[in-house]
Amino acid sequence: MIRIIFPLLLSVATLLGGTAAAQQPVEIADGAPDTYTVVRGDTLWDISGRFLKQPWRWPEVWRLNRDQIRNPHLIYPGQVIFLDRSGPWLSIGRRLGTQDQKLQPQVYSEPALQPIPSIPLDVIEPFLTAPLVVDEAALAGSATIIANDGTRVFAGGGDTVFAKDVKADKDSWQVYRKARPLTDPVTREVLGYEAQHLGTARVTEHGAPATLQVVRAMEEIGAGDLMLPTDVPRVFSYVPRAPEGEVDGRIIAIHRGVEVTGSNHVVILNVGEQQGAQVGHVLALWRNRGSVVHEREQFELPQQRYGLAFVFRVFDRVSYALVMNTDGQVTVGDGVRKP
Repeated sequence: MIRIIFPLLLSVATLLGGTAAAQQPVEIADGAPDTYTVVRGDTLWDISGRFLKQPWRWPEVWRLNRDQIRNPHLIYPGQVIFLDRSGPWLSIGRRLGTQDQKLQPQVYSEPALQPIPSIPLDVIEPFLTAPLVVDEAALAGSATIIANDGTRVFAGGGDTVFAKDVKADKDSWQVYRKARPLTDPVTREVLGYEAQHLGTARVTEHGAPATLQVVRAMEEIGAGDLMLPTDVPRVFSYVPRAPEGEVDGRIIAIHRGVEVTGSNHVVILNVGEQQGAQVGHVLALWRNRGSVVHEREQFELPQQRYGLAFVFRVFDRVSYALVMNTDGQVTVGDGVRKP
């Protein structure tokens, strides 16, 4: 008898509502194994992709024992994932022995390891709290560094700077510099400005100007650089799901300004809160094949679906997504739709 442990996931009914029930049945991946032993570096997306054709639908197929769930996503290297093809259902347990081994009572303990995340959090961690996109309102409400204390032009970690328009009730600040505009490829409208994150600073004395100490500097900080209050830490939900409504968006930029990228890289989309984008949405990537002219007649070639992206941070009119898998390069201008 297999001793099943269910220290995993959130309540599907609560997280997904009625959306899951309206979708097509979950399909088992070709060549899916009956069991899989978790190893260090796995993610829930990776593991589910071994069993399911649509790996983002793993919340629908885990068998949950709510009495034993104390914390979501508690799955560790060394644990065994079992596939019940009748559902399909996935569950966690352990092998107790083979035909040559005598079964006897044992004491079980969980490994002192980090739990397996939904997606590779180390890739997106720098994007979770730093200012990424600012609009005209944010620019107008930003504080501005006017000088540093010393003879150097730029300040670094531990140095003192002075700033104007620092709110009296805010002590922790993110330092940034306005970078390139994020432009919609269809309307040519500027949706916001990508913020170049420079570091963090903390107020040591409020006043006009205020005195701050640079806590951390990723780049040199100088007069004219801007500051926004540090956001209150949020609890991020990384349970994947397809959007309830239709999505018709584009990749408008790739982090670090390159034109093409691949899996496990961050892209910027021209859909945000106003278009219904939410953290956890999974979107299909569609390759724009362009057009051709044949006998003086122009034809638009059909788009090709080639991968998936996971939305992990959303702003007013743009969002950031992690490319989860792709069968080719990801290019600025490619489309994103409901999978």
